[in-house]
Amino acid sequence: MAWRIATFIKDAWAKELVLVTSCAIWSLSLLLPFISTYTKYAIMINDVTPYNYPLPVRDDGNMPDMPSHPQDPQGQSLEWLKKL
Repeated sequence: MAWRIATFIKDAWAKELVLVTSCAIWSLSLLLPFISTYTKYAIMINDVTPYNYPLPVRDDGNMPDMPSHPQDPQGQSLEWLKKL
């Protein structure tokens, strides 16, 4: 079976070089995002980025229950990004 596939690819490469090359590039474009490390870090950055940015609150020292960030990312932080 593998021999037949290899023969088919050899013949296709000899006859239709542009078509085989474009199919190879297309298949790599589908495969690379799944094996790329940039995808992992992009997902991690998107997880800790808030969806909306509020206006700053003027702190007069009398707001003890005011959170430091409006959307706390449940313990996730960007420390891993600083250590790179």
